[in-house]
Parts: sequence; structure tokens; C-alpha cells
Amino acid sequence: MKAHHRIIRVEDYEQHVGAETVERILKKAEPLRDLHVVNVNSTYYGGGVSELLSSFTLLMNGLGIKTGWRIIQGSPDFFSITKKIHNALQGESINLSDRKKELYEFIIHQNSLRTHLDHDVVIIHDPQPLPMINHFRKNSPWIWRCHIDLSAPDKETWNYLKQFIEKYDAVILSAREYARELETPQLFFMPAIDPFSIKNRELNEEEIDERLKHYNIPTDLPLVVQVSRFDRWKDPEGVIRAFKLARKEVDSTLVLLGNVATDDPEGDKIYESVLKHREERIIILSCQDSALVNALQRRAEVVLQKSIREGFGLTVAEAMWKGKAVIGGNVGGIRYQIEDGMNGFLVSSIEEAAERIVRLLRDRKLREFLGRNAKESVRKRFLLTREMEQYLDLFSSIEPSFRINYRTPNT
Repeated sequence: MKAHHRIIRVEDYEQHVGAETVERILKKAEPLRDLHVVNVNSTYYGGGVSELLSSFTLLMNGLGIKTGWRIIQGSPDFFSITKKIHNALQGESINLSDRKKELYEFIIHQNSLRTHLDHDVVIIHDPQPLPMINHFRKNSPWIWRCHIDLSAPDKETWNYLKQFIEKYDAVILSAREYARELETPQLFFMPAIDPFSIKNRELNEEEIDERLKHYNIPTDLPLVVQVSRFDRWKDPEGVIRAFKLARKEVDSTLVLLGNVATDDPEGDKIYESVLKHREERIIILSCQDSALVNALQRRAEVVLQKSIREGFGLTVAEAMWKGKAVIGGNVGGIRYQIEDGMNGFLVSSIEEAAERIVRLLRDRKLREFLGRNAKESVRKRFLLTREMEQYLDLFSSIEPSFRINYRTPNT
């Protein structure tokens, strides 16, 4: 079996994080063997949560910690409501009527009847399945893992969700700036990437050429790339406007590659609105092809993630891991990944993004300098072993009363 078609284990990370880190993780996992953990979210593909869970659950099982993954089911109306809730948590005002709340809670009640959660630890991801805690006799700790930027949520929506959140034994957020006033203990785990996934593994030039040719992506001019779900918070139209300004000074090709998550009913509308900008040198693709993401990020001269809200932004770390100069929106979790001018650029406007595109396309040495620093920062801080170790410390800190006695590890 080829190396990239086998199950990756923690020991494989030694080449990136060193033997000492691997040994420490194995030692922490040993007393937790046969612990039974379950994760619940709303989709198996599309978006960062499914990316994380896909690799995380396999690595945990490799340590002897039985780690499952369930998804909830829902009607289009349900996912329309949960998308509005998602937007409200990122600061948008919405009309969350009693009818919408009733449907949201009823669909979760239905899911609770067909989803049996009697595990040692239950981890519920994001707002879609949040109310499930209402429908179980809690015999173990329940943790809510929120991947969204909570720095300025809509007050009415937050107050409504808080009744569910405070029934959990712990809340995990991606950054300290997302902390809210809660009775529940709050922990802070930044997401991380799997360097062995199809999206991130090493590709040779022939493999890159094959993927780009398959999608008729020209490589005669420098590539400027953004990879993200078709979501207005990712600002795809702002990326196009910045590119159009930049190409007045430097010839290049823009590729916007995205997908539409199954739990995001707005995705198709955003994709259709972006398509109107498509032209010979503005290529817009919607597909689920991890190898294409990998090939585009590796061949790109400049990678953007010009988000206007971002819980973390895994695509930033993925591109940085490939040694690329990344231009990111100066928001949320992107600020924790990019140190402006040292391992990438942070921007707050279309004009700033355009200026950085031009600067990078004209200066190969600058691209290489930022790219080297970018890869090293991901190696040190944003590989999956770091997040796994945080979870191991969390599991070890749970007392019989479900009290969380977690201490931030020095890792």
C-alpha cells in the first residue's frame, strides 16, 4: 500500500515534531486507553470542522482511545435557521422568531432519539447540534466545541443559546478573545492541520501539473489563489476586486476554489453571485477535490484568505505549511497565524490586499522569506499533535463529578 494510503499514527509525526513530543503524547494517552469519546457535528464534508474531525478521530483511535463521529440530520429549513444562527454568532442581526426556535429545537429532539450518546466524553461541535444536551440523562461530561468567532455575537441570539451552553461541563473556543461571560469553564484550543492528508501531503511537479491540467487551469502567468467555502464571510467578491486592481500592474491569473458544505444553504447563492465575475483570467471552481487544493496552493505565488470574520481559518495554515506567502484578513483566528510582515501579510481593505498582491508578485525573495517563516510557524504551533495533546490533557483533568480541572500545558 502506498504511504499516503495508510492510516497515519502519532509516531509518523516524529519527523515534524521530534521524538520527545511523540513520546510525551504516547505517555499521556496510555492511562486513557479504552476511553470512549464521541464527536457530533452537522456534516461529514465541507468546511474546517469536518477536516479536523476526519484526521483527529483516526489519530485518537490509533492511540487506543475509542473516538467516534456522528452527524445530525435536518431539513433545508433547519439548516437555513442554523446558518442564520451561525451568522448571528459572528455579529449579524437576525430575526430569530419563536417559530424558528421551535423548529430548531424539534429537529434536534428528533436527532437525539436516533443518536445514542452514552460515551465517556461527548463533544458537540458548533451551534447546529447544541440543544442535544436537553435530551439525555447525563452520565458523563459534555463539552461544547465552538469553532466560530464569538467576539461580538448578536445579543438576542447569544442569550437564547446560553441556556443550552451553560448545561455543558466545558466550552472550548479557538481564541481567548472569543471568551464570553459564562458559568461554564472555558478552554482555548486553536485548530490544527494534518500534514499527511491528501490536501497537505507532498506532491511532485508531475502530480501538480496533472491536477491543474485536469481542470484546465493555465500556468503561463503567476497564480493567485483563494481556497474556501463559498461564504460571504470569506469575501470572495472582495478578493476579485483586489485582484482586478492588482492586475493593472502585474499580469496574473486568479483561481477561486471552493465548495458548498451540506449544512450551508447560502453556499449555492454565494457561488452563483461570484460566477458572474468569471472570465479568462478569473477562474471560479466549485468542487470537492483535496488533491486540487494541494496542487493549487503549492503552485500559487500568492495565497489569499481575505475573510471579514474567521473563527480560525485552516486554509491559512494549510498554505503556510506549503511555504507560501499568505495574505489574510486582519480578523479572528487569522491574526494568530500570521505575523504581519514576518510570515505573511494581514490586510483590512481591498486596496491593501491589492497592494500586497503586487508587492509579492514582484519580489520573489520576499515571497521565499515569508514562506520559510510561515512553514516553520505551522510546524511549531499548528500541527495536529499539539491539539491532540490539549485534548489528552483535558480528558485527564476530568474528575468523577465531571468537574474540569484543566491546566494549560507548556507544549
